[in-house]
Amino acid sequence: MKKRHYLTMIMVTMLTGLSMAQAQNPECMTNLSIYAEHVKVKNYDAAYEPWKMVYESCPDINKANFSYGERILKSKIDNSTGADKDGYIQDLLALYDNSLKYFPSNYPAAGVAIDKALLLFDNKMASDEEIFSMLDKAFQEDRANFKNPKALYLYFSSLVDLHDAGKKDLQDVFETYDDVTGKIEEENKELTGIVTKLLPKDSLGTLTSKEKRMFKVASVNSENYGKIASSIDSKLGALADCDNLIPLYEKNFEERKGDVKWVKGAVGRMFSKECTDDPMFRKLFEAQLALDPSADAYMYGGVLKQKSGDLNGALADFNKAVELETDSYRKSDILYKIATTVRNSSKSQARSYALKAIDANPANGKAYLLIATLYGNSANACGSTPFEKRAIYWKAAAMARKAATVDPALRGRASQLAANYDAKAPTKEMIFSSGKAGQTISFSCWVGGSVTVPNL
Repeated sequence: MKKRHYLTMIMVTMLTGLSMAQAQNPECMTNLSIYAEHVKVKNYDAAYEPWKMVYESCPDINKANFSYGERILKSKIDNSTGADKDGYIQDLLALYDNSLKYFPSNYPAAGVAIDKALLLFDNKMASDEEIFSMLDKAFQEDRANFKNPKALYLYFSSLVDLHDAGKKDLQDVFETYDDVTGKIEEENKELTGIVTKLLPKDSLGTLTSKEKRMFKVASVNSENYGKIASSIDSKLGALADCDNLIPLYEKNFEERKGDVKWVKGAVGRMFSKECTDDPMFRKLFEAQLALDPSADAYMYGGVLKQKSGDLNGALADFNKAVELETDSYRKSDILYKIATTVRNSSKSQARSYALKAIDANPANGKAYLLIATLYGNSANACGSTPFEKRAIYWKAAAMARKAATVDPALRGRASQLAANYDAKAPTKEMIFSSGKAGQTISFSCWVGGSVTVPNL
């Protein structure tokens, strides 16, 4: 009874507040309905005046003042010039600030800062320093809600531009790169989790309408994050080459060798850029091993032992790394890194680790891409005839397509690789001439398994 009475009082309070708002200005509700109908049919010019009246007189009466108001003002900006356009931009900036003031639960601080920064950037109304400052503050203070792919790229891109202008240190670039790519990985992990969960039902055609929307949104957003991740890597470019990394870490090592975050970032970056032959990599690895003898440290130790010719010791360290890691996603990442490390010495061993990576995380598209590459690079070693050798490309293409399916963030790269392998596989003319349409071709090389020749 107390709960029911409490809920009743809340409803009465809300209705009373709404009634008071209408009593104070009875035109608000009428104009709200008018501009809402205009916005629904994208008649933004007609919506402007009634929206402005409601927004200025009753800003907190309905969230539509801000969601629809944004659309209205963006239309005005797009269709005006000069002082009028600048005025509408200032109005939209003020609207973003007020959305946080009147509806804070609907408009998080990071989202508002991102909207303002993108508006200023798109209209060339702010410097790199101003853009970076706005986005850095938003990222540091409200990281959880910093989800906009374009803003993530702009955040990093503006910092690189400031570095190029001599206004930011290279270490700042690396640390922000780690933060931004880490955020992208977090978001994509959540999205690929949805994709992985719904894939079986999608293949059977049994998704509900709600699940179809979830599957589509997750796939599209994951693909967008993948594109942004590629752009961020391109923006970083040669800044992270060994020629830049090694002097920087040699310079800072004595001062920061006790900073576990710095050490782990440095050794991880040298590993990813294949700077493992330099003595600095060993120094960083030993520092990490002393500070944090974690799974990653044993993986790096395995790399060093492998390079010294101690293959048994390397495998022992690799397996220790896998054993230490309890998080399935991180375990999958370590297994994938091990697979990339051993791929030149043993393709079959690399595939074994890649398959273990997939077992740990079925959405690890990079592992599928690695297997596809291993197959594609084995064409000359598999098969006794030119037709059989080229048939391996069908198997490689299938793996690349699987990568695109489980991890939409890799869709662009995976689809391109699959198309490349399809182009190398036997043509329709070759299939016709061979008489093998619909037949099964088995592989006696390390790849094993078989493929079915397509029917004509």
